[in-house]
Amino acid sequence: MSNYDMGRAAAYDTGMKNRRAVLGDAHVDAAVEKQTEVTEKFQDFITRTAWGDVWERDGLDHTQRRLLTIAILTAVGNDGELDMHIRAALRAGVDADTIGEVLLHTAVYAGVPNSNHGFKLLDAAVNGQ
Repeated sequence: MSNYDMGRAAAYDTGMKNRRAVLGDAHVDAAVEKQTEVTEKFQDFITRTAWGDVWERDGLDHTQRRLLTIAILTAVGNDGELDMHIRAALRAGVDADTIGEVLLHTAVYAGVPNSNHGFKLLDAAVNGQ
């Protein structure tokens, strides 16, 4: 195995560790199970790059990265990913009030409609829907 391939394998392993820590085993296992020949290269890329590099960096801890991710997903209106990250943050012990503050702050800079929808997703997650 080349040094390049060993580096990719190490980044993938680190990425899976972070991905599981942030999203939970059940979510990651389901994503891996749904992977197809068409999606496997993209899944490998995001596991190595997003989870194996960016989420592994010093400077922000996982809670800070979770909150930043929620703000960004709210701002761009990515409902599916936003719902997943809100629920994952709650499971990891981030309290609903903190997430609500992020959504409120995001409303000022990224728009009330997107943050309003974020609050609906947070409410559904907190109330078991």
